[in-house]
Amino acid sequence: MADISVVNMSGDKTGTITLSDAVFGIEPNKTAMHMAVVNHLANRRQGTQSTKTRTEVRGGGKKPWRQKGTGHARQGSIRSPQWRHGGIALGPKPRSYRFSLNKKVRQLAIKSALSSKAASGELTVIDDIALASYRTKDILTFLKAVEAPKKVLIILTAANADTDDAARDSLKKVIKSAANIQGVKTAGVNELNTYDILNCGKLIIVKDAIGIIEGVYA
Repeated sequence: MADISVVNMSGDKTGTITLSDAVFGIEPNKTAMHMAVVNHLANRRQGTQSTKTRTEVRGGGKKPWRQKGTGHARQGSIRSPQWRHGGIALGPKPRSYRFSLNKKVRQLAIKSALSSKAASGELTVIDDIALASYRTKDILTFLKAVEAPKKVLIILTAANADTDDAARDSLKKVIKSAANIQGVKTAGVNELNTYDILNCGKLIIVKDAIGIIEGVYA
């Protein structure tokens, strides 16, 4: 098991935490991570693109000229695909790009992504993120203190039925304050996905969320 420093919002070390090798210390599986990223991006696609076929384009009900004797090629409708303003042949239609991924593969991909961040030194554990008010400047100051790059993913403890109002309000302040910063994304422990983990330059996890992650994926 590896030990990693725990810092506060000022970037000062406040202690250490031992990370589970079963979650943060495995050999990253590139195949599983690739499959998870492809699955995530495919499920995000809307699939609403649509073109009209010759039967859906308005007009063209009359044969443009008689079949023979004009010197023109025979035509049945001015809405055929070869005509200007005609229908589209074999064009896209609304469809779903979604596909499911095996649960074990998804979990392996997330553990591989977390392990790769820990191994590369792109993982930071913070004791707590607490704001007195909705203020984006406080989040910017905090990110500067921990030397965060432009793309950051902050993992927070998710609110549940047992969470008190004060904790819910604190979570809301952090999420709303970080929402205006380009490249900064917040997520609860129940919203982890491989794409967001790999896509960030630094992964910041609240200390209390480490135990929840290890409890789910270990």
